[in-house]
Amino acid sequence: MEMEQLVALCRRRGFLFQSSEIYGGLQGFWDYGPLGVELKRNVREAWWRDMVTAHNELEPPPGAPSAFEMVGLDCSIIMHPQVWKCSGHYDLFHDFMVDCRESNKRYRYDQVCGRWVECKGQRIFVASDLGGDEGIELTRHKAMKFFNLRGKDADALAWEGTLVSLAELEEPYVELKIIDTKEKPASGKPSFLVDFSQVLGPDAKTLGTLTEPREFNLMLETYPGPVRDESSKAFLRPETAQGIFVNFKNVCDSTRVRIPFGIAQIGKSFRNEITPRNFTFRSREFEQMEIEFFCHPDTSPEWYRYWRDRRYQWYLDLGLAGERLRLRDHEKDELSHYSRGTADIEYAFPFLPTGEFGELEGVAHRGDFDLRSHAEGKLVRQGDKLVVETDAEGKPRHRGSGKDLSYFDDQTKERFIPHVIEPSAGADRATLAFLCEAYREDEAPDEHGKPTKRLFLKLHPRLAPIKAAVFPLVKKDGMPEVAREIYKTLKPHFPVFYDEKSAVGRRYRRQDEVGTPFCITVDSQTLQDGTVTIRDRDTLRQWRVHKDECLDELKTRLMA
Repeated sequence: MEMEQLVALCRRRGFLFQSSEIYGGLQGFWDYGPLGVELKRNVREAWWRDMVTAHNELEPPPGAPSAFEMVGLDCSIIMHPQVWKCSGHYDLFHDFMVDCRESNKRYRYDQVCGRWVECKGQRIFVASDLGGDEGIELTRHKAMKFFNLRGKDADALAWEGTLVSLAELEEPYVELKIIDTKEKPASGKPSFLVDFSQVLGPDAKTLGTLTEPREFNLMLETYPGPVRDESSKAFLRPETAQGIFVNFKNVCDSTRVRIPFGIAQIGKSFRNEITPRNFTFRSREFEQMEIEFFCHPDTSPEWYRYWRDRRYQWYLDLGLAGERLRLRDHEKDELSHYSRGTADIEYAFPFLPTGEFGELEGVAHRGDFDLRSHAEGKLVRQGDKLVVETDAEGKPRHRGSGKDLSYFDDQTKERFIPHVIEPSAGADRATLAFLCEAYREDEAPDEHGKPTKRLFLKLHPRLAPIKAAVFPLVKKDGMPEVAREIYKTLKPHFPVFYDEKSAVGRRYRRQDEVGTPFCITVDSQTLQDGTVTIRDRDTLRQWRVHKDECLDELKTRLMA
C-alpha cells in the first residue's frame, strides 16, 4: 500500500480532512470527519475499558496485590508556568532547526540527511529531508542538476557511502561551534556543524544556504488574561502527564486509593513541531492516552515489565500484525537521565523507509523523578543521584511547590516517594496505525458476478466506525420498510448505516471501504419467511438468519 492511497481514502470516505482546508489548510493540524471521529473514539474507548474499567481482567505481577485501582483525571490544558519549569520542559523541551536562505524553508536539524559526492573536481554534501530510497533518489537527481549532467553521465558522480544525518556529520574541514543540547552535560557540550559552505540544502540550487542550528522550544505559548507580557505568559501543555503528577495528592486524599494504583488521562496536547509530516503521525495538535502507575520502589521493576508487555499485547489483540509491530527496549545511551528503563512499541508505517519503525507508544520507568521535582524543584543528575538544580548562589533554579508528595502506607507505617511507570500512547498515531494495517485490496465478484478489484478496511470489530449496514435489495415490494425496521432495532445498540441507493454490489463496496464488518440485506425471501442475508466483510461468506435474531447474531459476532 502506498500512503497516498490511504490518505485519499480517508478524505473520500470522511475519516480525516486537512484543517481549515477551504483557506488552504494549516500545516500540522487535522480534522476528523464523521467516520474518523467514530474510529478514534473507539480506539480511546477500547484503551479506557481495557486499562481502566476492566483492568483487573489480567493477572498482576507475582507477589503484587490481586486487585489494584485505576482511576481517571481530565486536567486543564493550560497549567501554571512553574509546572513546566520544574518538569524540565521549559529548559530542555526543544529541537534544533536550520533555515534555508534561498528557499525560505525550515528544517529540523536531525531530519536533514544526505550523501557526499564528488564530480568535476568538486566535493559537496547533497542534502534531503527524505530518508530511505526516496532520499537516495532525490540526492541523485539534485546532484545531476547541480553538476549539469545528463542521464548518460550519471557514472561521473562518485558517491561516498549512503545517507547520513546532517547532525551526525563529522568532516575535517568543518568549523565546529558549541551549542546547548537537551542533555546539557556538566562537562562540555557537543559540537554541531555550522559551516555549510559545501552543503546543498534540500530545496536549494546553490551551496551554503543553510543557517547554523539553533534551539527551538516546542511548547506553544499563550497569554491568559487581558495583559500580554512576560508575567502573563503560559503554555499549552506538551503532554498530559504533568497534570496527573501535580494532582497526585488530591487523588490520594479524595479517593483513598492505595499503592499500587494508576491514574489515567486522555486529552489534547500541543507541540510546536518544526516540520510536521507524514499525515497525522507528526502534528502540532494531538491526543494522548497516558497512565501514571504509582508503586513501591521495591516492586517497580516488576510493574515496569508488566505494563511494557501488557501494552504491546493490546495492539496485537486489536489487529496490528506481529511482523510490523515490535517492542524495542532502549539502549543505555538512549535513556533519559531519570529513566530506570524505557521501551517503545513501534510500527512499520508505510511512509517510512523499508525496515524502519515509528513510535506508537513509550513505556517508561520514571523512578521518583516527577513527584520529587514538583515537591522540591527541578532535578539534575549528580553522580548516581538526582538532586535539585541550583544557581550560582546555591538557590534552587526552579523552586518546586514545597508540598509533601510522598505516600504514607498506614499498614506498614512506611513513608516513601512512589516510583512511576508511564505507558504513554498517542491516540492519533494508534488510529493511523490501525488504518494502515487494515487497508486491503483483493478481487471479489461485482453485482454481475464479474471479478473486480475490491478495496476494504479490515478493522477489528471493536474499532470499526460502523458495525453493520442494512440494505433493501430493491426500493419496492415492502423491502425498504422491513430494512428500516431492522435498522431501528439495531441503532440503539451500536452505530448502524442504512442505504438503499444504487445497486447492492456498490453498496457492499462502499461499506467495505469504511471497514463495516457485516451487511444485512432484505430480499424477496425475507418477505416469504422473514430471514435476511448477513454478509461478512473479510470472508465474503453469506448466511441467513431471521430478522428478529439480527441483534443477537451481531452482538455475538462483534464480541467474538
